[in-house]
Amino acid sequence: MPAEVTVQRAELHEQPLLAGLMQFYQYDFSEFGPVPDEEAANYEFGPDGFFPPYRYLPDYWRDPTRTPLVIRRGGRPAGFALINQRSHLSGGAIEHNMAEFFVARGHRRHGVATQAVAQILAAYPGRWEVAVVARNPAAQAFWPRAIAAAPNVSELVRHEGDGAHWTGPIWSFVAS
Repeated sequence: MPAEVTVQRAELHEQPLLAGLMQFYQYDFSEFGPVPDEEAANYEFGPDGFFPPYRYLPDYWRDPTRTPLVIRRGGRPAGFALINQRSHLSGGAIEHNMAEFFVARGHRRHGVATQAVAQILAAYPGRWEVAVVARNPAAQAFWPRAIAAAPNVSELVRHEGDGAHWTGPIWSFVAS
């Protein structure tokens, strides 16, 4: 029997947990190079052997328009999701944007990510966007399937980024 997947808002004391998981996210993301010059330093090891801290992470506990989530499988951390209200579309009006989403490799291919997405969309109804960078083909394949699999999704539309503010597909939809 597969282990239960849960998604819960991260508490302040879990900020180091998300910072640690972010290291693996950055590591995984580093394979999708080359990255734009302004992002390159985020995917290079520092002198201590770590990637630089994700500069927005502390804001997820200070800013009410941001939400940090921990994804667990069988009660153990398996990943995270960071939600904000930043639209990637010109003039876009949204309530939720999937800023970052990560499930550790050992938990992939077991339905963990798809279950987590469904739980997140059920817990945070409203107008959504999910923007995926052009250099991440696995995410481009995952997101439309995961969004469409959620039972409460309608109005799913794929947009293309403008190449200046965003390069890659942007999915907009409503979760009820």
